[in-house]
Amino acid sequence: MNEQDLIRMVQQARMQHDSTARPSAITGNYWLECKPLIEHTPTPRAGEWVIETDLTQVDALWTQIRTATIAGHLGYKSKVATASRSIEHPQQRVIVVRTVDADQTDDVTRVGEQLRAMGITPNRYERING
Repeated sequence: MNEQDLIRMVQQARMQHDSTARPSAITGNYWLECKPLIEHTPTPRAGEWVIETDLTQVDALWTQIRTATIAGHLGYKSKVATASRSIEHPQQRVIVVRTVDADQTDDVTRVGEQLRAMGITPNRYERING
């Protein structure tokens, strides 16, 4: 077994754990994530739609986004924060839906429109690396 095989095994175990986890009930990991069944490799110009929510809505939103991501309707990966980054707002949570390339405006627009069709209004789109 080489290093890449080991990394792949760890990632698969994490995805299996995250597939049934509820963000509001997790404290040991900062992020839960999911990927589509057919994976896509992001470019260095990847970006993400950011959805701000709170502890009362995060589980329902995450279930919708996780299902759509796994089915291949959204980006190459989606993540949900299991904790708030704000001391002043401890109930705040963030979900991100990542796109392969922020410069591929057709795909960025498609993912944003799909989120809106699901009844989810993203707060903003941003590049991950700058």
